[in-house]
Amino acid sequence: MTAGGSAGYGPTVADVVGGVLADLGAGHCFGVVGSGNFVMTNALRRGGVPFTAARHEGGAASMADAYTRMSGRVGVLSLHQGCGLTNAMTGIGEAAKSRTPMIVLAADSPAAALRSNFRVDQEALARSVGAVSERVFSERTVVADVTRAFRTAVAQRRTVVLDVAIDVAAASATASGPVAAPMPLPRVRPGAEAVTQLVDALRGARRPVFVAGRGARHAGPEIAALAQARGALVATSAVANGLFAGDEFALGISGGFSSPATAELITGADLVVGWGCALNMWTMRHGRLIGPGARVVQVDDDIDAIGAHRPVDLGVLGDCAPTARDVLAELGRSGAEPVTGYRTAEVADRIARTGRWQDVPVDDTSTGERIDPRALTIALDAILPAQRIVSIDSGNFMGYPATHLSVPDENGFCFTQAFQSIGLGLGTAIGAAFARPDRLPVLGTGDGGFLMAISELETAVRCALPLVVIVYNDSAYGAEVHHFGAADHATVTFPETDIAAIATGFGATGVTVGSVADLAPVREWVEQYRRTGRARPLVIDAKITSDGGAWWLAEAFAGH
Repeated sequence: MTAGGSAGYGPTVADVVGGVLADLGAGHCFGVVGSGNFVMTNALRRGGVPFTAARHEGGAASMADAYTRMSGRVGVLSLHQGCGLTNAMTGIGEAAKSRTPMIVLAADSPAAALRSNFRVDQEALARSVGAVSERVFSERTVVADVTRAFRTAVAQRRTVVLDVAIDVAAASATASGPVAAPMPLPRVRPGAEAVTQLVDALRGARRPVFVAGRGARHAGPEIAALAQARGALVATSAVANGLFAGDEFALGISGGFSSPATAELITGADLVVGWGCALNMWTMRHGRLIGPGARVVQVDDDIDAIGAHRPVDLGVLGDCAPTARDVLAELGRSGAEPVTGYRTAEVADRIARTGRWQDVPVDDTSTGERIDPRALTIALDAILPAQRIVSIDSGNFMGYPATHLSVPDENGFCFTQAFQSIGLGLGTAIGAAFARPDRLPVLGTGDGGFLMAISELETAVRCALPLVVIVYNDSAYGAEVHHFGAADHATVTFPETDIAAIATGFGATGVTVGSVADLAPVREWVEQYRRTGRARPLVIDAKITSDGGAWWLAEAFAGH
């Protein structure tokens, strides 16, 4: 796997680091360049790796995370030593918790510079958020060190912080290239006994439901084939949203984002099989989606994940794709005929009529000056092109774009919520846009998260991204307002802010929306985008009505 195709690198360790990363297949680099990472970043560029300069390291971290998730290639985050790394730690924590296989290329203070202003324990910092800490030790080991870090990221699906002390980076070094290192992804086959046990569980089920998660995004066809053979309904966790798009027996997202019909059908299952899915409190509503007497099976290639969030009746250690194939093959060998199971005409009709939130009647609370967030999102779903990639920031609003905006497939939804931090959305949407330039990037964000990260709007404008930003503006940190009920909200509410005007000042197109009628400029923007394939970023400042606390938030807090 080569990208840069260099004949050699040098004259310094920093040049070798960038060249080797390029040759190993790094896809895109995001970062903020300072003296510590200047040479390494330029070496990446010479090797053919595109670089996007962010305005803040935190935004760059989210860009690299989203790019890696949605492109299938290893993204790189390039940082200055010390404060450059600390500025990026929340985004790195999100990536690490999500097992995003990306490289954080971090300059570091010299080992002997004990009183350097930039000195922090970078290795401990990386490990504290679940990332893997690696280091380039010397000019003699640089190729092996970089290759080891890259292989760890790919093979173990880990976020790797690769520290390069600036005195080591400046040392003389040359290396021949291009460097190639085989990195086949391990696909763990399940044991024969586990396959037999899962076959028995499926043969005994009358109403099975499959829930696919992050670890199953690559295995959609295999899981869908098994579900069809055994009459199983299919659902996903939030991060795998879109995996079964177009399947008439697909229930959408399982958990707090489930529609009432979806929740009832999942609760009615007598067998729930989690495929690469943690079956955590979000996906199973603190266990309330598991009906009385239902058996629970969890398939995962990470043994530590099985049973981590709830007891399971059967744990199958194996990658989702070969496990589904092996189970289907064993069913065939044992003479099991395909069954209707949960896939009846009645269930299909119910899913078609009421399975999506878009089909649930809206008691529209719009006032003319403020718009119901459901009515807003349903209208935008009809206006925006279907070939889209939707990114979601965190906050009370997040259920509306996550459930009321349709996506074409699992590559059309980027959900960075493992750390539950607001403010990651804008960087996420930019990274996703670079990963999938063939799709319209759409961001759903709150006013708090958007203003927290607004410096990256300049990045989107500078890069000429046709980005649609939907700001659900309630002039508050809405989750706290609703969670703390009648308490004093002075610490979490703010004066009205003209976000459309601010966006215009950045060079974007700003539109203020208080009613569906105000969406006419959005239609005009979409028409221009369809005609030319180009448009300035569009920021929709949607003045929304209060929902009294989103339904998904009530589900989340129910377990506390």
